Amino acid sequence: MTLHRTIVLAVGAAWSAAVACGPPAAPGTAPAPESAPPVPSAPTGHVHTPVATHTASALPADARFFHHMIPHHAQALVMTALVPARASRPELRLVAERIAVSQRDEIAQMQAWLRANGHEVPPVDTLLPGQPEHAAHGGHAGHAMADPSHAGMPGMLTPQELQSLAAARAPAFDRLFLELMIRHHEGAITMVRDLFASGGGQDSQVYVIASEVESDQRMEVARMQSILATLPSAAPRSR
Repeated sequence: MTLHRTIVLAVGAAWSAAVACGPPAAPGTAPAPESAPPVPSAPTGHVHTPVATHTASALPADARFFHHMIPHHAQALVMTALVPARASRPELRLVAERIAVSQRDEIAQMQAWLRANGHEVPPVDTLLPGQPEHAAHGGHAGHAMADPSHAGMPGMLTPQELQSLAAARAPAFDRLFLELMIRHHEGAITMVRDLFASGGGQDSQVYVIASEVESDQRMEVARMQSILATLPSAAPRSR
């Protein structure tokens, strides 16, 4: 078992002790490549296929999917980094930790595939817009979080939404984080569905990574929804 999966399982167990929730949703039902029928893996419950490298046959749709999903995941890391200093719920801290672990691991897998198949690897920016460190990195080409082309990706937060989240404090932060991260995760699920609908994901490695992205996001959405349901009703906004 990899260190990542060990950490994920430990965090998941701790979260379950902190808050009760229903069983996680089943992994996505995207069609498996004809040459690689899916087989269940243990103990994560993800759907896996035999891994093979297809440098010559790498589809443009696959590379495009990873070029979009990497900055999408990077924004989730920006959001989870805000949790320790702002959240009041221990179960929220646990679910944020689990999200950060899985997103970092999936970013590394996507970067490795792009390199192995001769594609440019987009930079990963996990700095909050407006921070001095963020401005110092602004000269990097293809700056992941600052690229306007990423604004239209499903679920992505605007710089203004990120700033609002950073400015919030518990208990308002807890609700805002969950609402925005659920939307963000649902956007990633839409991106996976769009990949398979376009005929992408026939490369067995891409299929495995994309399927795990969808499976992880679905489980995390279910956990966040269960926490959200326990929060007090939001106070009415003043006019």
